[in-house]
Amino acid sequence: MSGPCASRSWSGTLFLAGSVAGLLAAAGIAFAADSGTLAPPEAFAAITDPAQRSVAYFNELSKVLTHPRCTNCHPATSRPRQGDGARPHQPPVFRGEDGFGTASMRCGSCHGAANFDPAGVPGHALWHLAPAEMAWEGKTQAQICAQISDPERNGRRSLADLVAHIGDDSLVGWAWAPGGNRTPAPGSQKQAKALVEAWVATGAVCPK
Repeated sequence: MSGPCASRSWSGTLFLAGSVAGLLAAAGIAFAADSGTLAPPEAFAAITDPAQRSVAYFNELSKVLTHPRCTNCHPATSRPRQGDGARPHQPPVFRGEDGFGTASMRCGSCHGAANFDPAGVPGHALWHLAPAEMAWEGKTQAQICAQISDPERNGRRSLADLVAHIGDDSLVGWAWAPGGNRTPAPGSQKQAKALVEAWVATGAVCPK
């Protein structure tokens, strides 16, 4: 992965994954820190403190949140990113008032209901950019967590809304089956939902 979030988000994920691995190893439990996979909630059972376990759930989920399949559509500016390298979208397009592009360049003008592999164009019936209040490209796990769990900064979304968005939204689900030569998001949508549900159930505690 490259781009603005690479050095900050991934390094933090690897450090925290190592910390969790140490806790679990001490308890005799194997832990996979592979960035291409997601550990299930039960892998963190050795962390007896609920708050620490909640943070561990979120840090594991951050493998998805900081992956280019997510950050490309949650950019720091109104211009989306594309590809595994998170390069600025070409042609230049922008979020627009509704997230579906500007009046002169709508997302649906190029992105159809499904991928168009001959031209390498991804697709979904509701292809659009995340709202500005949910932009987190380049932010740390702690910053993303604080943002998405705060209704004042996430567009008045509840924690239940976040579970549904990550775990059930079909456009989000595209990230795990992006087609072409795109790298899928780690794990699966079902696994990501289990992690966010476990995070919420343990108090939705954010990393410091």
